[in-house]
Amino acid sequence: MLYPLNAAYSRDVKIVPGLYKIFDEILVNAADNKIRDPNMDHIKVTLDRENGTISIWNNGRGIPIEIHEKEKIYIPELIFGHLLTSSNYDDNEKKVVGGRNGYGAKLANIFSIEFTVDTADKNTQLKYSQTWTNNMSKVGKYKIASNKAGKEYTCITFKPDLKRFGMEAFDADFEAVVKRRVYDLAGCVKGIRVDLNGERIKIKNFKQYVEMYLSSNAKKDLPEGQEALDIKPGLVHQVVNDRWEVAMAVSDGQFNQVSFVNSIATTKGGTHVEYVAQQIVSKLVEDVKKRNKAAPVKPHQIKQHLWVFVNCLIENPAFDSQTKENMTLRPSAFGSKCNLSDDFMKKGTHIPVS
Repeated sequence: MLYPLNAAYSRDVKIVPGLYKIFDEILVNAADNKIRDPNMDHIKVTLDRENGTISIWNNGRGIPIEIHEKEKIYIPELIFGHLLTSSNYDDNEKKVVGGRNGYGAKLANIFSIEFTVDTADKNTQLKYSQTWTNNMSKVGKYKIASNKAGKEYTCITFKPDLKRFGMEAFDADFEAVVKRRVYDLAGCVKGIRVDLNGERIKIKNFKQYVEMYLSSNAKKDLPEGQEALDIKPGLVHQVVNDRWEVAMAVSDGQFNQVSFVNSIATTKGGTHVEYVAQQIVSKLVEDVKKRNKAAPVKPHQIKQHLWVFVNCLIENPAFDSQTKENMTLRPSAFGSKCNLSDDFMKKGTHIPVS
């Protein structure tokens, strides 16, 4: 699979979608915890190529360390080691998280030769650790310790079964995609610090993330070996509301988009991108007609010169595949609206094209 590395540089990489997806499910789960716990402010991701392990830690609300009333086992074991045990199946309940049906973390466990959950619960003042091996077929004995300090966190560490993905080790392409997704997270999740392999990513918000695509100096902020794009300057940005943040710039002659739905990278776009792009195109077509009535312009002619960036929270999003690259949910079901301001539109009509 050829996968675009959308982050201030452009090159194609060849990855195994299944391996990428189990990593991304755990990463998005960590981002989802920010929705559940607004006090969460830190995510750490570690990729160890030598040992073939990935670790994702967040300091949000820990998993309850309690015996489940019905199943009679501890809740962390139920969540990560038993299928069909999610609390997130009801589509009538409106949620703006990336995880939908509880399978993601379990599939990461199933496709790993080792999978460990560590969590700390403030309410019970306990810490919990448990490891599964051999594709979740063997469950280790849980370990419980005191957590009198009251700190909360969850850390998932797993060693993917690379042979099942036709690989012997993490390669440079997979590492590049992991790094790109961690940069994505730093840009699209508000109010968190993100560390990659022990180093803080110097992106504090979505606007700074978008600027990486446009800045001629972007290369200095990129992981080693990745090349910056040569993009014309000019950026219009707006935080529309607490669920929508949008930016636009001039493309290189074809329509481009970078978008996120509930921290999921929708690399193929979808209805949320079209929803925003149509507003921009309609306004620009209107503006061109006012300036020069003798030069009719069609919407597709305008659109091909746009680069649209969208970061949004959507209620119960739907996608056309398990890789979640293209959102298909109709705009009327988004649960919110993105009405771009007159100021945004006005600035958009004055972006320099050359």
